[in-house]
Order: sequence, then C-alpha cells, then structure tokens
Amino acid sequence: MFCVDAAGVAAGTVVRAAWAAGVRLWGRVPAAAVGVATVLDMSGKAKKDRAAEGIQPICRNKRAFHDFEIFDTLECGLVLTGTEVKSLRHGFASLDDAYAKVTDNEVWLINSDIPEYSMAHRFNHKPKRPRKLLLHRREITKFASKAAQQGFTLIPLRLYFKKGKAKVELAVARGKKKHDKRQAQRTAEAQRHIRDAMRRRP
Repeated sequence: MFCVDAAGVAAGTVVRAAWAAGVRLWGRVPAAAVGVATVLDMSGKAKKDRAAEGIQPICRNKRAFHDFEIFDTLECGLVLTGTEVKSLRHGFASLDDAYAKVTDNEVWLINSDIPEYSMAHRFNHKPKRPRKLLLHRREITKFASKAAQQGFTLIPLRLYFKKGKAKVELAVARGKKKHDKRQAQRTAEAQRHIRDAMRRRP
C-alpha cells in the first residue's frame, strides 16, 4: 500500500488528480493511488505470469477498452498460413478495426491486419482475409448467444503466441456511450497524473 504524506511533493498532485477522476479518498491514502499501485504491481506480476506460461505478445486492440465495455473473454486458437505466422513472428499485426462473427457454427475474425511477409514473394497471403478461430462447440454456442443480444458484439482484445501457437483473446462487448467514454478518458488522465506524481516522490 502506498501512503502519500500531505507534506510530500506529490501529495497535492495525487489528490487533485484523484478528485478530478471522481475518486473518493480516505485518510491519508488516495484510493486512486492505491488502485494505480495495484495496477503497477499487477502489471509486473502479469509479465512474470506471461513469461511462465510461454506467452509472447504480438499486438493489442488499442480501441477496445476505449470504445467498448468488456463483459466476457475467451482464448481462441487461430488458423493461419505459413507466411502469416512468419509475419507475426516479426510482430507485424493490427486488431484496431477487427471484429468476429459467427457463421454456420464457426467463428471468423474479420478485418484483422497481418501484413504480407516480405520474403514470401508470390506465395503471400492477403493481409485482411477472414481467419477462422478455433473454439469448442459449447464455447461457440455460449458466445454466439451472448453476442446475439441487442447492442453486443465480438471483438478481439489481443493477439499473442502461447507455447509457440497463435492465440486470440476474444471478448463479448458493448459499445460505450459518449458520457462513458468521457468518464473513462478523465479517469485515465487522472491515473496518468497519479503515476507521474508517484514516480517523483522522494
């Protein structure tokens, strides 16, 4: 737990940032500061966990948490060509405009962008072709029923290698309203100020 002394250089900044985000404080410990400290601690723990599980990150959907509320997630396998795998090994991919849809009891990843592999020449793949996701039938049924509800959709959150195999983290999500986005942006900015203030502490 981090305790910010009122006489500390960073205290005023932390308090102002916390209240700007609408975060309540108790005693001498800003609730948001504790949250950020937890995030920072969990971030380090998550990196260790990923390394232990043989996870190699490739890319994240940068717009997902800004534009959507996330309700449920699931790890999926991914059917790829050889040139796509080689391109991913170099860290080339984007999920920013991607989504998933269920067709004939199969789940497909749409609009994911895996650039052509430069050494493949004429045997290359199409960068934005639909890609089949690998799930058990019960998982497809569960996710399809959730995504079929009004206002919900399936979006990919991140793409990574796990023990050498390409994986996608898929989420059931719902688009945020404008006021939700503004609040999320204010909270993110406040947390950024808090992190900066905590780094400057003596």
